[in-house]
Amino acid sequence: MLALPVLNGCLWHTRKVPQAKMPENVLSAAPEQLVEAINQRYDEINSLNATVTFTPTQGGSLKGKETTYTSFSGYILLRKPEFLRVIGFLPVVHTRAFDMGSDGQTFKLWIPPKNKVVEGTNTVTTPSPNALENLRPYVFFDSLLIRKIGPQDRMMLTVDSDTGVNPKTRKLEIRPEYILTVARPQANSNVELAQRVIQFSRVDLRPVEEDIYDQNGQIQTIATYGPMQTFGTERFPGTITIKRPLEQYQILITFQKLVVNQALTDDQFQLTIPEGTPVQKLP
Repeated sequence: MLALPVLNGCLWHTRKVPQAKMPENVLSAAPEQLVEAINQRYDEINSLNATVTFTPTQGGSLKGKETTYTSFSGYILLRKPEFLRVIGFLPVVHTRAFDMGSDGQTFKLWIPPKNKVVEGTNTVTTPSPNALENLRPYVFFDSLLIRKIGPQDRMMLTVDSDTGVNPKTRKLEIRPEYILTVARPQANSNVELAQRVIQFSRVDLRPVEEDIYDQNGQIQTIATYGPMQTFGTERFPGTITIKRPLEQYQILITFQKLVVNQALTDDQFQLTIPEGTPVQKLP
């Protein structure tokens, strides 16, 4: 060890790596400002009517392989407080691959290619090996709209950064972020568990990712928000990637058209199931 300083660099090698640069504008905000922005945005949107493209991926590190399927078109209807309808069409033939409707308490999932209907509550009690059958309305709802942060929630704000390629300039860039952890005290306990972690870009203070945890502290859903696009007069992420790490699948949603705060009726969220279709009741 004492001899190392006199070896004149023979034991190391220096090479050039791409140099990442900090964005020109980095904004600052207090936790209360970020919470106000989240809550205001949630209050502004009462319904969504979207034409989208779905790109599903199944598998991951736990399974040792990953399969990305052909993209297919579909529609998403959302209305507060909990109404949701998601329809996907098979590629090429454009017949329905699945149709899911929910009032927030119960849901129906119709899978025409299997001539099957799954009906039950919004909670997965016995996971299916088919990831599609594990889909629940709240997975979409919680990812499309970041829910409000309530007065009973505890917050912690930290500063972090990652490095990535700017899609416009194609240059390596440091991406400074705010990380807002939202926690809530557990019943009959002094322990607080994180419920959500929301990441904000400090370039424009918009949310870029939300991690949602279950009651055991495991990540249930990771929603990643792509760059903002303009749909009519509305600004909304052009893509939302929904990852479910425990179930080893993800869905990339690419928005083609979007209408916000359109009047949507109850019957638009109800499925019409062909007579004689077998119905699987979930506990």
